Amino acid sequence: MNTTALCHSIKAGALDARFTALYGADALEKQRARYLAAIGEFAALYGVDREVSLFSVSGRSELSGNHTDHNRGCVIAASIDLDIIAVASPTADSIVRVKSEGFPEDVVDIADFAAPREARFSKSDAIVAGMCAGFQKNGHKAGGFVAYTTSSVLKGSGLSSSAAFEVMIGNIENHFYNEGTVSNVEVAKIAQYAENAFFGKPCGLMDQMACAVGGIIAIDFADNDAPVIEQVHFDMTGAGYRLCIVDTGGNHADLTPDYAAVPAEMKAVAAALGKGVLRETDEEAVLAAIPTLREQVGDRAVLRALHFFAENRRVATGKAALLAGDLDAFFAVVLASGRSSFQYLQNVYTTKNVAEQGLSLALCLSERYLGSKKAAFRVHGGGFAGTVQAFVPAEDVAGYCALMDSVFGAGACMPLSIRAEGAIRVC
Repeated sequence: MNTTALCHSIKAGALDARFTALYGADALEKQRARYLAAIGEFAALYGVDREVSLFSVSGRSELSGNHTDHNRGCVIAASIDLDIIAVASPTADSIVRVKSEGFPEDVVDIADFAAPREARFSKSDAIVAGMCAGFQKNGHKAGGFVAYTTSSVLKGSGLSSSAAFEVMIGNIENHFYNEGTVSNVEVAKIAQYAENAFFGKPCGLMDQMACAVGGIIAIDFADNDAPVIEQVHFDMTGAGYRLCIVDTGGNHADLTPDYAAVPAEMKAVAAALGKGVLRETDEEAVLAAIPTLREQVGDRAVLRALHFFAENRRVATGKAALLAGDLDAFFAVVLASGRSSFQYLQNVYTTKNVAEQGLSLALCLSERYLGSKKAAFRVHGGGFAGTVQAFVPAEDVAGYCALMDSVFGAGACMPLSIRAEGAIRVC
């Protein structure tokens, strides 16, 4: 239907059940208004008479497995009720036009921009080109469209705004040109390809997979071409807890070298042992080779490798704990992961600006506020700046958020819910 008819349909309540399933009953009015506003922006940009579809891709939260996916490790991740939405319409040419709220419009001729361009690394148009090239590389169709997007997954929030955007481009291409037949798992793999080859960032696959698949999932990346994905059924809200993400306001803009150094140093350890990634070797081999490794790759690389092996074990323990409904065991894993990330992985602050340690401060305050309670907290996502994660008893959420907001600004603490669906066509 066109934009006018779709607005009438939303106002009449036709999508209420869909919105409630995605965002909860309390957010219904807010989401109706949000989608209506997005449709209005699309109509102003691209015309009211176009036949349009609505799409949603969730953000993600990493629950366990900090910096393991890029060395074919294990993670637990979850889709959340913050998302990027798009109003989109297919076109008859090879031009993709995407206007994201707050950003300039990307205009990409996918017939022309079909290979990586180093000059476009770190630019959003490279993501668009990379997703379309990835679809074609995998034997699928890709074509032009116009889209307006708006996101509650804030840039730099540690909730994977970039991965959600990548998956959104693939989500639109999948439904417009492939009848929705490309699995969300494959869309996630294409998104990793786009970020690695076209955007120039050597990320793993966890962010894209969690945004695309939905729910709580345990992922084993031992075979990166065929990761083992297991749904983990656990109701954190029903257990009396909220997943809180605290945005400390750190700037991610100049941190690509910090992020890139983590997988690079882990792989350097593996290479010194004659392997491609750490998953192909084992902890005992690393321990035995420490004297040589210190000279070849440095102490930090060794520490990061040892974090990897211990973190993989923690993921297995955490998955078993959630499946058994044992929150004490799961929270112990979360706390141990946080300590390891701080001490050994060393991704809580950047050495480029040691005066800025918002994550360290948020973790300190979390320990002071939650340390005597049945709760857990850790660095969240890539680290170095951005967010921490806390599992907070429902009765303590207001107080915890008030503390964090008083330090990091109003709205810094975001109580979230885990949603069951990842990348979808809403209608």
